[in-house]
Formats: sequence, structure tokens, C-alpha cells
Amino acid sequence: MLSLRGLGKDYGDRTAVQALDLDVVRGEILGLLGPNGAGKTTTISMACGVVTPTRGSVAIDGVDLAKQPYVAKAKLGLVPQDLAIFEELSALQNLRYFGALYGVRDVEWTLDVVGLRDRAKEPVKRFSGGMKRRLNIACGLVHKPELLVLDEPTAGLDPIVRREFIEAVIGAYQEGDPGRRTVFVSTHLIAEFEGLIDEFTIIEDGRAVLSSDADRARDRYQKVYARFAAPLRGTLDLGAARVLKQNGREIEVLAEGDAEHVVERLKTRSPEVVTTESLTLEEIFVAALQPARGSAALA
Repeated sequence: MLSLRGLGKDYGDRTAVQALDLDVVRGEILGLLGPNGAGKTTTISMACGVVTPTRGSVAIDGVDLAKQPYVAKAKLGLVPQDLAIFEELSALQNLRYFGALYGVRDVEWTLDVVGLRDRAKEPVKRFSGGMKRRLNIACGLVHKPELLVLDEPTAGLDPIVRREFIEAVIGAYQEGDPGRRTVFVSTHLIAEFEGLIDEFTIIEDGRAVLSSDADRARDRYQKVYARFAAPLRGTLDLGAARVLKQNGREIEVLAEGDAEHVVERLKTRSPEVVTTESLTLEEIFVAALQPARGSAALA
């Protein structure tokens, strides 16, 4: 549904995004993950035609964005990180305005999706920051786009309701045309999208660090815990694994694709207990941005 090839953006001598290749499969949710300043918003802006790339290309459903911008943009709905709403208008007037841009008259259904039905006719300037964020999302949904692009969509929302809200919005959007509606979302609040994202790409300093299917990544990254009868001494070669925690008789290790090797190495020291578990998406994110350590210096 969305294809980025060699996409990059320079601002003078500073490179915001390097040569980025990325594919968003129709009907799936792809998360663009990265710390603040990693280049997520610049990538989103180029993918939607808001910012002109320095190099590379963007295709939306096979349509070249540079050559046929109106055709390509008609297929997507962008919800920017910065609010793109008119505060002197009511929520309903905002929705009707954005609907008119696409020739759409039926817009009120979005009020139910974002929970603003009771405040539809109030001026937006009276809304809280979280309510404005909800309306911002609703304005991106009015024309029922094939591709929904969300840039930090939970910013400004109450932490207690963020996960429930974004799950409801994405669910309602995709259920409108199952298997065809696609979501491309950027965020640094990764825990809120655990279990929602099908694929992800982690970027740092404008370059891709890791791209993977979410389930495959959980299988690949494993946390290995071991407890011994007495404190370990000497050095234990754990290959590319990373020691997360070491305290007396206990050790916790992050293994990337070689959990069995790590377990075998730990078993040479006759542990009382050895367990493995998959990492969360947030833990994988942290692991991908930290260098590996090849051995553990034991007490």
C-alpha cells in the first residue's frame, strides 16, 4: 500500500533521513519506531507529500506521489503530530470542512469513533488538549482513506486512556473495510502499541536500525534468566548476548537469535534454574539501539 525507496532528506549540511526503504502491506499496521529526533516526523511528512524528499521515491498503492500527487494523496488520511484544526469552529464544522475537501458529506460518524458526539457543536477553543487530539484524528478519517497515517497519535491524551482510545480508533477504521485498510503509525510510546503492530521499523539518526515482523522479532529476541547455588566467578563467553542484570547468584541475559547457545553456556556452570521468555516490543526497541556485549565478567 505504501512503498518508500531510497528516501532521504537533507537540511543544508544536516541529514534528517538517510536512504530509507520501507513497505507497508495492505491491511496491516506498520509502526515507525524511534526516539525523539530520530527522523520519524520527517519520514511521515515525505511519505504524505507534505515535505519534498531530497532523494528517493514514494508510491501509494502503486501511484508515484511525485508524478501524480492528487491521485496518491486521495488514498491517504494524515493525522499530523501538530494539530491541524480550526479552534474558532466547532468540532462538527471542522469535520464538514475537511469532508468538503474530499467531496464527502457524511462525516458525523467520526464523532462516535473519537467520543466527541456530545461536544459536536462547541467551539474547539473550549476543548482540552486531549479532546483536540481526538478531533485531529477524526478529521483524518472523514473520507475513509485506504491508508491512515498517524504521527504520534497519542500525544496529549490522558495516559490512562491512550491505549484503549487508539485501539478503538484503529479497530473502527479497519473494521470498515477488513483486510484493505492500512495503518502507518509513528511513535516513541511503544508500549501503547504492543499487540497492535504487525510490522515495525526502528530508526535512529534518520537510518533504519531494524525492520521485522513483530511476532518474528519476539521469537528472535529472548530474555534468559539463570540462578546458581553460589555466586559465579571468572568470565563466561556468551557470544553476542547482552548481560542485562547480574546480582550475586542471578544473571539475566538478552539473546538475539541464539538463546539456545546462551542456555547451553549457562548450563556449563550447573544452574539451579534456567528460564527463557520473549521480549516485549519496547524491550526489543531498547535492545536494538544498544550495542551488544560478548562476555560476562562474573564475580
